[in-house]
Amino acid sequence: MTVADELTPDVSDLAADAAGPEPESEEPIKQRKNGLYPGVSDELAENMQSGWADTELHGLEPIEQAKHTARRRAALSARFPGERLVIPAGNLKVRSNDTDYPFRSSVEYAYLTGDQTEDGVLVLEPTADGHQETIYLLPRSDRENGEFWLSGQGELWVGRRHSLTESAALYGIPADDVRELPERLKEATGPVRVVRGHDAGIETALHDKVTAERDEELRVFLSEARLVKDEFEVGELQKAVDSTVRGFEDVVKVLDKAQATSERYIEGTFFLRARVEGNDVGYGTIAAAGPHACTLHWVRNDGPVRAGDLLLLDAGVETHTLYTADVTRTLPVNGTYSELQKKIYDAVYEAQEAGIEAVQPGAKYRDFHDAAQRVLAEKLVEWGLVEGPVERVLELGLQRRWTLHGTGHMLGMDVHDCAAARTETYVEGVLEPGMVLTVEPGLYFQADDLTVPEEYRGIGVRIEDDILVTENGNRNMSAGLPRRSDEVEAWMASLKG
Repeated sequence: MTVADELTPDVSDLAADAAGPEPESEEPIKQRKNGLYPGVSDELAENMQSGWADTELHGLEPIEQAKHTARRRAALSARFPGERLVIPAGNLKVRSNDTDYPFRSSVEYAYLTGDQTEDGVLVLEPTADGHQETIYLLPRSDRENGEFWLSGQGELWVGRRHSLTESAALYGIPADDVRELPERLKEATGPVRVVRGHDAGIETALHDKVTAERDEELRVFLSEARLVKDEFEVGELQKAVDSTVRGFEDVVKVLDKAQATSERYIEGTFFLRARVEGNDVGYGTIAAAGPHACTLHWVRNDGPVRAGDLLLLDAGVETHTLYTADVTRTLPVNGTYSELQKKIYDAVYEAQEAGIEAVQPGAKYRDFHDAAQRVLAEKLVEWGLVEGPVERVLELGLQRRWTLHGTGHMLGMDVHDCAAARTETYVEGVLEPGMVLTVEPGLYFQADDLTVPEEYRGIGVRIEDDILVTENGNRNMSAGLPRRSDEVEAWMASLKG
């Protein structure tokens, strides 16, 4: 990557400033223009002010989800009348020294605006009949004071951003300069709530006006609002799933190369699909071969890929609008399951079938987990790995030594979506049409588990699909990927052929 001193090689302090994370104030830039900083002559500063074309974009149409974000803000306004509501996008985070992580907006902010710009803040100011909405953003870089080329966050370095006028047209919300917001918030009166954890500067400006309890109520409301997806969200999730299916196909086609390298070849192959068709991966890809499949969150992906072993691939593409898929398949590296691998895989498949069948409108959220766990407990008793009867196993939770985790979770803009929702509305709640959740039972026999026969040790199997609750039942959004063991083998053979 470039650094600022390539433009002004004689000025080390200017290079440090230009690479730094914070936009510079107007005054130092004016001083440089006046020749107070060596390496930036008055002539160069003056030259950089002129000769630039007008790039303002006109006639912009609102983004696709604008009508949905407007409805979401209206619901938020109705829930908290008479209160000032502050929802930040968040700031850049330092990766190392003078480089930042790629920015990902807070889910709450993106859900309510459709914007994904760092430092953005949505503010709902209370009015007599509701709220006045304003989206606060950084405006275009100022070319008069030199910010656009002297600041590390100037557009010459990081690229063009939308003007406030353009942003207002795109998001359907009046836009203002975010640099003026902290002082306005300090002067604000009346009750205020803020979504915490994203913008320390905004929280500092509000520190004597907010309480943790009231702010948590805002976060919980926004989490529960996402439990039922609207038509736009379902469409975005389907896009994410469809790209994910293609990513799994990509992996199968290069398993021979992965065997010559490592699990990272698999991770990298899937990542290419995610970046070409989406924004990113929705979470760290789990490319777990052999006994690594027994580690639930294996993201090191630095182990060998061997013929005869299973590959547990848990991965999801995130769309440009930040909706993610979450799919898992456990594949035989050589294309064919061994007899024992097939027995374990088929047991997990049977459990998943029972879990998916239990996903129905009006059903308790816990039903699909209970249905899948019962099947797995029956198999463990049948194989002699745990003493029955099945009711005793389930009552004591003895199957959990090998099933380990819950059978699913809500899915959306977060891979574990709606995590701040209250227990009574989520885990103890009832399924409704429009909810999207994963069904993902598994069996994991650790390599050092002396309670199971040796041939079981090091085998881990999980099958995961993304399920939409419909008016009459459910729809498997990831049905494009085969699940039954014989279908998986035929699918792999067709891709390798």
